[in-house]
Amino acid sequence: MKKAILIIAMITLSVTNSIAQSTSDNRDKLSFGLKAGANFSNVYDTESDDFVADGKFGFTGGGFVAIPLGKLFGIQPEILYSQKGYKSTGTFLGTPYSMTRTTEFIDIPLLVSIKPVEYVSLLFGPHFSYLMKQTDDFTGGSLSSSQEQEFENNNFRKNIFGLTGGADLNIDHLVIGVRAGWDLKNNDGDGNSTTPRYKNMWYQATIGYKF
Repeated sequence: MKKAILIIAMITLSVTNSIAQSTSDNRDKLSFGLKAGANFSNVYDTESDDFVADGKFGFTGGGFVAIPLGKLFGIQPEILYSQKGYKSTGTFLGTPYSMTRTTEFIDIPLLVSIKPVEYVSLLFGPHFSYLMKQTDDFTGGSLSSSQEQEFENNNFRKNIFGLTGGADLNIDHLVIGVRAGWDLKNNDGDGNSTTPRYKNMWYQATIGYKF
């Protein structure tokens, strides 16, 4: 009986040590990773007029760097390819129509990280979005069309400024992230900025691997 208890105790101690090693606290260590997932995006009207749009899903993916400033705080810059847009329907001259806009951005969030426990990181900060491509698919009656515009942004001061917030769940090397973001202003690149009437907003879910 004593031998059995001793064997069980040794096995329990071994398993406990193994779990502890695999879930070590890495909050104060520099790391980088890759992630991919989906956006659910829409636009909203800042003038609150009767504007109705439906959200759409799009792909997102990229990389991030977690820079610790001690165990409880850090900075996490990211660079992501991000599809956004919306769907809209209506009637024109008695004919129903539908339109889907897909916008492709390079998003650069610069996030402050708060790490209250080893498994969870709370993140919030500004983001900068650079529009690369816009595709409008239109269908109305017997007509359908698709129009694409590609953009070359050589002025890095010309971007869309917004805010992003969310959380990461860190399980060893696996990172599960959720975010919400919304645009605030267009930076024209010449020192001026404008407040667009229609702004992007989105929810994001990703899964990644941290090295």
